[in-house]
Amino acid sequence: MLKASIKSFIAVLLATSFISFSVSAQSLKKLPETKYSRAEVEMNMRFLASDELQGRRTGEQGNLVAARYLAEQFRFMGIKPAPGQTTYLQPVPFVIQKSAKEGLLIVNNDTLHSGKEFVILGGGPANFSADVVFVGYGQAADYTKDVKGKIVVAQVGTPESKTPQEIFAAANDKRKLATEKGAALLIELFTAQIPWNLASRYFGNEKLSLDNGGSNGVTHVWVNGQQKKYTDLFKSGASSAKFQTTGRDQQNILSYNVVGVIEGTDPVLKNEYIVVSAHFDHVGMGKKGGNTYTPADSIFNGARDNAFGTVAMLTAAKTLSIQPAKRSILLIGYTAEEVGLLGSKYYAEHPLVPLNQCVFNLNSDGAGYSDKTLVSVIGLDRTNCKAEIEAGCKAFGLGVFGDPAPEQGLFDRSDNVSLAAKGIPAPDFAPGFKSFDGEIAKYYHQATDNPDSVDFDYLLKFCQSFAYSARLIANKSVRPYWIAGDKYEPAAKALYGK
Repeated sequence: MLKASIKSFIAVLLATSFISFSVSAQSLKKLPETKYSRAEVEMNMRFLASDELQGRRTGEQGNLVAARYLAEQFRFMGIKPAPGQTTYLQPVPFVIQKSAKEGLLIVNNDTLHSGKEFVILGGGPANFSADVVFVGYGQAADYTKDVKGKIVVAQVGTPESKTPQEIFAAANDKRKLATEKGAALLIELFTAQIPWNLASRYFGNEKLSLDNGGSNGVTHVWVNGQQKKYTDLFKSGASSAKFQTTGRDQQNILSYNVVGVIEGTDPVLKNEYIVVSAHFDHVGMGKKGGNTYTPADSIFNGARDNAFGTVAMLTAAKTLSIQPAKRSILLIGYTAEEVGLLGSKYYAEHPLVPLNQCVFNLNSDGAGYSDKTLVSVIGLDRTNCKAEIEAGCKAFGLGVFGDPAPEQGLFDRSDNVSLAAKGIPAPDFAPGFKSFDGEIAKYYHQATDNPDSVDFDYLLKFCQSFAYSARLIANKSVRPYWIAGDKYEPAAKALYGK
């Protein structure tokens, strides 16, 4: 009798599952995602990655045009600005530091030249001599002596620093501390596992940073500590040094995040927001693009990085505005991802919707694709929304590959990390790849990454999958959360109070 009951139960369960699947398939055909056209994704791609936008570099006209395009798309779709706002554009203040023209650092009998043996990260004109004080890693506990008016020398990064992002973050903290201590100059001995020629070229060129509204602090220099003689010289061989520089000219500019809201349909759940985001900036043109170019093709169009993700975000905006979900949708087009995630970092510190009402972030960013049968989701297994993402992709014939190229630490290298660090579950939805292979390298930050090289049939499936995944998560009965033990779970508990 028990066996018969079990058989009956299983039969009913299977029948119910079949009916549910059939209804879901029929319902799917009625959703806006299935009616979205290849022509529309191609239109958005060809505009955003066009030569006329000149690579959408933050601080330049093409970037402003891209922001305006997103804003007017939102307006046309009937999407509202964020609560309390009258515009879709969130101003993000920046400081552009021009390349240092001249600089000398004279220590004992050695003369170091700016752009060769050292690079100036920030600071104005200077011409002085001062005593040298070595302060370990330049952390608070390392300041055992008075350094007012002196040249402070520190090891780059911290004992725990491993990634470039951690080294750069530590550099900012050190500059702030050295400024507070009254130092005349901060020198870091650059011994990181990054080729000196790459680091010096990147940071010696024009540099964009968030405008903190005040002084940027003490002049800050990286010396090539990979040359042992300079490490030895500054650690133990120099009691004083002379420093001369014309400094780095500065210019204040505005760029813009683009923010819109679609109100949810559920009277309770509409107070929770699913953030749907992508960055729309790229690296510009010519020398500023940072890679090889020719006179015939000097524009880094950024079709894959990240017009691809921006078009996906616009697809979600369109489909979810036609048929809203239970939860509200917060749409964000970020500027300045390519210069250090600065647009998303600014938003995370200046949110237009309280962060504790934002329960999930589905971000779209990627380097390109080498497998058109799937999407790659960085952080797929880190939240309870894996099933919704897999179902959203399966509906349009795509598989899901979780966490490609784990050695690259991709989760913390895109805009999703800015909200993740605040506690918001935030995977990144990327075009299909499993490793950084030749197909990825062929287009990543290259002048060849233009719309004519894009497979628009795949782009359509990708955008439909992204939009439908966002819908399923926004309709999810259980609130999204981090899987227990995730490194961002403590931040979530602090943000949400549970």
